[in-house]
Amino acid sequence: MAKKLVIKVTAGADAPERCSQAFTVAAVAVASGVEVSLWLTGESAWFALPGRAAGFELPHAAPLPDLLDSVLAGGRLTLCTQCAARRDITEKDVIEGVRIAGAQVFVQEAVADGTQALVY
Repeated sequence: MAKKLVIKVTAGADAPERCSQAFTVAAVAVASGVEVSLWLTGESAWFALPGRAAGFELPHAAPLPDLLDSVLAGGRLTLCTQCAARRDITEKDVIEGVRIAGAQVFVQEAVADGTQALVY
């Protein structure tokens, strides 16, 4: 079993099922004791902002704010540098605990020994 899980979520409200799946897997992995790094890219970048997750709804899915809080409490949450820049999001705008980093850091995490990477 992988000791670390790196998850890149590319979908937001534009593809709610895919988005919810990524956050759900990340939160379940954290609850299971797996080291988790969740990357927000594309339309999911908006969820790095305070209050944005509260506006996300998907029937029969766990509330996104709860999943986000779980990941923040036990894992790492990263906003893609380019995705942030395209949306004029800066470090002062994001939820406490969110870091902004680029592709080099993602690749380092994804190819590390004992790591499984998933993209949604």
